[in-house]
Amino acid sequence: MSGAALTGTILAYGACTFFAWVGHHHDQACKTTDGLCWTWWDWAAIPLTLTLALTVLVVVYKRLGIRPRIAVIPPTLLLAPLPLAAAQTTAGWWATALAGGAWACSLALTTWTRYRIQGVSAAAALLLAALIVLYR
Repeated sequence: MSGAALTGTILAYGACTFFAWVGHHHDQACKTTDGLCWTWWDWAAIPLTLTLALTVLVVVYKRLGIRPRIAVIPPTLLLAPLPLAAAQTTAGWWATALAGGAWACSLALTTWTRYRIQGVSAAAALLLAALIVLYR
């Protein structure tokens, strides 16, 4: 579980830093434009982040023996933006990193039958808390 939590923490921190860099690059490139302005990084940020996270999770989870990966990795990637965005809006990059670690750990915990209820409960609590923070 610590390996999954560490992987989630590193991926969340990396994504937070990358999106901050993309926002800064966008501000610099579009400073002189009055209308709509998009840079290549604006269009590529999400696909690049998802591709890198998918690759890292597949490799790390295979090494850690987390199975079935097909049941753990898609929810980890597709639902992670909610707790990460809630943590980012509330407390910044460090909370985003912690939320990423908690999210990855709780979903990896569901792969063991003995801890499945605790893992699903922790993931559901994180999602509910994120929805409350984002939509209150």
